[in-house]
Amino acid sequence: MLLSCSQIHKFYQDNHVLRSVSLTVENQDRIGLVGDNGCGKSTLLRILTGQELPDGFEREEPAIARAPRLRIGYLAQNAGLDGSRTVLEEMNDAFAHLNAARETMRALEARMEQGLTDEETDEYARLSAFFETNDGYTTDVRIRTVLYGMGFGEETLARQISGFSGGEKTRLALCKLLLESPDLLILDEPTNHLDFQTVGWLEDYLKGWRGALLIVSHDRFFLDRLCTSICELERGELTRYKGNYTAFTKLRAESRERQQKEYEAQQREIAKLEDYVARNKVRASTAKSAKSREKQLEKIERIDKPYAAQKTAKLSFTYSVTPPIDLLEVRNIDLTVGHGAQQKTLMENLSFTVRRGDKIGIIGENGAGKSTLLKVLRNILPHKGLVKWAAGTRLGCFEQESESLNPYATVFDELHDRYPALSDFEVRSLLGQVRLTGENVFKETGVISGGERAKLCFAILMMEHGNVLLLDEPTNHLDLTTKEILEQALAEFDGTILFVSHDRYLLDRIADQLLILADGGLSTFKGRFSAYQEQIRRRTEAEQAAAAEEKQRKAAESQKSAYRSKEQRAQEVKRRAEQKRMEQEIDALQAEQDTLQASLSDEAIASDYEKMQQVCNRLEEIRQRQDDLLEQLILLEEQA
Repeated sequence: MLLSCSQIHKFYQDNHVLRSVSLTVENQDRIGLVGDNGCGKSTLLRILTGQELPDGFEREEPAIARAPRLRIGYLAQNAGLDGSRTVLEEMNDAFAHLNAARETMRALEARMEQGLTDEETDEYARLSAFFETNDGYTTDVRIRTVLYGMGFGEETLARQISGFSGGEKTRLALCKLLLESPDLLILDEPTNHLDFQTVGWLEDYLKGWRGALLIVSHDRFFLDRLCTSICELERGELTRYKGNYTAFTKLRAESRERQQKEYEAQQREIAKLEDYVARNKVRASTAKSAKSREKQLEKIERIDKPYAAQKTAKLSFTYSVTPPIDLLEVRNIDLTVGHGAQQKTLMENLSFTVRRGDKIGIIGENGAGKSTLLKVLRNILPHKGLVKWAAGTRLGCFEQESESLNPYATVFDELHDRYPALSDFEVRSLLGQVRLTGENVFKETGVISGGERAKLCFAILMMEHGNVLLLDEPTNHLDLTTKEILEQALAEFDGTILFVSHDRYLLDRIADQLLILADGGLSTFKGRFSAYQEQIRRRTEAEQAAAAEEKQRKAAESQKSAYRSKEQRAQEVKRRAEQKRMEQEIDALQAEQDTLQASLSDEAIASDYEKMQQVCNRLEEIRQRQDDLLEQLILLEEQA
């Protein structure tokens, strides 16, 4: 057990946010925490990490237990870093314990020539073992692996953190957490500000995570790929389901149906018993039986009435004017950001067309120019080239950061000021339709949550009655329930939609074609996002297979070359040995020849014909052998 909590309660004023919540996290757990916005997910995370204390409630005493030396890494939605540091300095801080060990080892190494004490020698051995066990020699590689995977190149290592955007700082904070490798990694909306490639890398990285994961996310693909259990917070109570998000939705529906049937069956039984008691209690003949039934009623352990389904937002996008079939022509436009000397061109000479009824998803890496493209299509940004909308086109727009809202106006006034013809009742009804009710409608738009601002923008979008919807990240900040409602409304809308999104579920359900901004240009894909992903997967696999095959081919050639070289070296060694042997034989023959030549002047041999003949025959053999050896030596030298 890494962490356990039981009987956790939390109150905010009169709101009972958490009700007797209990949760146990074991090593290797992969837990997804889901629930509507404002249900208490972030509050529970702060309690688990010790940033906030739980409240007591009646006789229930809250209890939180943590494993000894448990290291918890917590990525909050607004994570902070030291802005004065460079990226590399901040990432190296994740290995402070290893860096300290390395400095001590270097200090001891510098004194080794002078001699170390036994204690210092033992300390050096302990630090060396610790350093190697914790992969201290690979920290630079690990830093770059994580940074590159999260979309930061080599050029960013020396940049000061204060110069990065909020989303980039969140990604850097996540990089640092991954490098720290805590026993329990708690992530609050980790996929915000990440593009598809980075989310895919993060999913693959976390699938191999050695510790436990507790994840709050509205990304259903992310939860499906990583989680083995889902915890749902609903009306302050936590229920845990086994399986990923898809399994959770099925199990939750079955559980609610079963609870409702059990409750209804018990209510029928109770009503039957109560009716029997009421009719028979006063009769003498049946009073005893009625009393028995009354005791039976008292012993029944009552099943709580299941929660009625919470009222959800109702979204519907309509229009009255039908535009022509050929709706939009875009020709040779440039996408630029910044002004003056700071101006930067993101894309050049983009061209495409849109027909009535198209549902187009716009995708690409962060900074590719997706939001800029939508602003160019709305003629908000200056641009080169042609953007021509057909007559009768009416745009309905949803902005990613709710930029058009007045932060000092109340929710009610923001809507009423835009549509003064609406009565107060109609404004309240429209806000109620998107689940903005009660005192929330009198709060300033600058202080309400991101999800509430998004709902206000949807109310405005419904009033615009656009036959073309331009949407920039419409599901950011939305809880899962509202996401599903928005998806349904967009699926039922028979007008034209162009939308930027990182929500893979939304893209797959709504878009029937894609505009891809990548590699400095624009490409199109006709079909669903899942088909596009499959195409990318096959292409990547083919490229990897080709690269592996090429690598294998080169390795085989290298191996073959190595074998050939080895054989050649062996032949050379053999040739030189043979050459040396023959030279030695020639020298021996020459010495024998000299001895025999000298013996010819000996009278004993000169006077003996047979001995003389033997000496002469041997000299002839020697000369013949020497000639043969010389020819062989010449051949060996030619082969060298």
